[in-house]
Amino acid sequence: MKVTIKDIAKKVNRSITTVSRALNGYDDVSSKTKALIIKTAQEMGYTPNTFAQRLQKQFTDTIGLILPTFSPRFADPYFSELLAGIGNKAATLDYDLLVSTRAPGEQEIEAYRKLIEGGRVDGFIVVRTRKQDARIDYLIDREFPFAAFGRSEKNSDYSYVEEDGYYGMQLIAEYIAGLGHKDIAVIISDPMLNFTGERMSGLRDGLSSHNISLKNEFIRTGDLTQKSGYDNALELLKRSDRPTVIIAFNDLMALGAMSAAQELSLEVGRDVLVTGFDDIPMSEHSHPPLTTVRQPVYTIGGMLCEMLIKIIKKEITTHQQELFKPALVIRQSTGEVDSLSEE
Repeated sequence: MKVTIKDIAKKVNRSITTVSRALNGYDDVSSKTKALIIKTAQEMGYTPNTFAQRLQKQFTDTIGLILPTFSPRFADPYFSELLAGIGNKAATLDYDLLVSTRAPGEQEIEAYRKLIEGGRVDGFIVVRTRKQDARIDYLIDREFPFAAFGRSEKNSDYSYVEEDGYYGMQLIAEYIAGLGHKDIAVIISDPMLNFTGERMSGLRDGLSSHNISLKNEFIRTGDLTQKSGYDNALELLKRSDRPTVIIAFNDLMALGAMSAAQELSLEVGRDVLVTGFDDIPMSEHSHPPLTTVRQPVYTIGGMLCEMLIKIIKKEITTHQQELFKPALVIRQSTGEVDSLSEE
């Protein structure tokens, strides 16, 4: 049978109120009595009713993360790394993490509304920000705590952690141009995602400094999945004027592009070069290993979690904004041995 505060009170011959206040650290209980109550509670195997405590203090000690994706993509390695970073940091700070998925659109806002009005979470982490982000607008309007992985084109007056996608793509552009390639294809992500524009600008500017321009017919749009990388690369590589380089805006699309090349009996790293972005764990162990831009997704997840909890606790009163400089990781998918460029 579960031990209650009433049981402890009977054992130490004190009132239920005194026992409750002692267990919750109030100063109006003498140190001697407090020590007795805590010792007795431990001996009796007392476990506090954390749900009741949370209701009493009007906090849930829970943060929310609504992944903007379709359920089958829940296992995306990028999200797995991010979730691990957030979840582990939350655990060390005695917070729970509530995770759900919603397809981008009206259902997302309804999910945020239900969690807020139902008192389920104390704040949110928002990921894959968009140029015009209704989620951010909604949370700002509700004055509800949140921290975001990324900026929004419309509104950046909030706390966020961001990797410098412009700089990351400049690293790739410089590297590819330095290898002497000019027939370059790119598989971009959804143009509505804010990082898509940042990365595209960095790529164009980096190539332009070497008098290289992208051909419109060599620009394809994927949905950040391996299949979309495969499908787009297959079409590109079947052309009579096929590109010699495919730059994908994330690692999964790059891995799909490598599969398409291999299906056409092309050697990745010699007949066609492929690059990605993120440096998810499988990139190092693909065949061949993938040249990519490393961003510390796990670390960013932990930073976002800690930033949000400080906002919830009102330990920070101004917006915190962190910008990471990513690094280029050179591997055999571009014909080179493993190395890490200077940041």
